[in-house]
Amino acid sequence: MTRSADECFPPIAKPNAEVLILGSLPGVRSLEMQQYYAHPQNAFWKLVARIFDVEASLPYAQRLRVLTANRIALWDVLAAAERPGSLDSSIVHASARANDFAAFFRSHPRVRQVFFNGRKSEQMYRRFVLPGLPAEFAAIHHVSLPSTSPAHAGMPFAEKLVRWKAIKRKVKS
Repeated sequence: MTRSADECFPPIAKPNAEVLILGSLPGVRSLEMQQYYAHPQNAFWKLVARIFDVEASLPYAQRLRVLTANRIALWDVLAAAERPGSLDSSIVHASARANDFAAFFRSHPRVRQVFFNGRKSEQMYRRFVLPGLPAEFAAIHHVSLPSTSPAHAGMPFAEKLVRWKAIKRKVKS
């Protein structure tokens, strides 16, 4: 039996977004829950809660509103790919299909900063997106942040928090 490709969710973004956070592709738990970063051990929402001084236990819709209220968009590099399990290292590159970033950047012209949730999302962006991206969008500044995945627990939460706070500094007050 052939396994179908995992597919990403639509971007979470308002037209006034200034920052874009990119993951690679939703994991198994996220796909089951139809929510970004749904695995309970993923630190993403805990970091967002600490950075923006909100309760980590907010319902999903309210957590998304925290991002959009702070002019932050959320998406994944890949629109679809085959991946047994949830590890980015298991993504079958031959099956990878990137999201349409030219269209995204055209509809979100204020995005001037892209933050990658881990090195793998940055590597996939450089491999599958940058080569076909118009120069005006390829020039958008990129920063790789430590992965929030439970598979990358080598860095303490406090250190991740310090690095992830760069997002708040990039969004205009």
